[in-house]
Amino acid sequence: MTFKLHHVQYARSFRILWAIEEIGLQDRLGPLEVIEYQIGSPEMRESTLPQISPAVRIPALEIGDLKISESGAIMEYLLETYAPDLGRAPGHAERPAYLQWIHYAETMGSLIENLNLQMVFLRPPAKASPVVIKMTVARLRAALAGLEAGLRDEGYLLPGGFSGADMMLGFNLFAAPFYVDLAQFPKLSAYKARVERRAAFQRCVAREGEQRFYAQDFYPVPEA
Repeated sequence: MTFKLHHVQYARSFRILWAIEEIGLQDRLGPLEVIEYQIGSPEMRESTLPQISPAVRIPALEIGDLKISESGAIMEYLLETYAPDLGRAPGHAERPAYLQWIHYAETMGSLIENLNLQMVFLRPPAKASPVVIKMTVARLRAALAGLEAGLRDEGYLLPGGFSGADMMLGFNLFAAPFYVDLAQFPKLSAYKARVERRAAFQRCVAREGEQRFYAQDFYPVPEA
């Protein structure tokens, strides 16, 4: 049976790699074929990806005849289908909070993506806007502060334990420190360390290897 993930190193598709490891899905569906792309290369449009992802974005997942894109949609589908204990079904007391954090992850992710475009992809003669970057960093910091306020001193996002919401938001904490110093968020820093200690997360990191996207450890707001 076809089991393929369209993937870019340490991009949103990392969430799906992580979910597959947490679920043990390869033991149930067989080996996963990972189709890797380079951001900005024409290969994404020249491949079969446009047939699966309407926006020609990753992640996209193929399981047999099923083709699905968007990390949040894939996450919810995989958990509902193969690992309901990692989701929160309709009627569950934690369902509203679960859905909130699942979608909060994309609020934060869109800000990180904007900063990646401004700070990593734009090169002379294009010049990033310091005003836009300052505003976006401030919004990302506010989103991180909201997460800090929602965290408990131990455990995961939901009282019932680790869930897909942690995989959606936990991935963001790989990229956020390139733009915001997490030292100002002690609960968030401790939470980041907890999710990164998970065996499935560590297996994914070992597979990905050293990141090749960011050229420096921190990107300050440029001067006007």
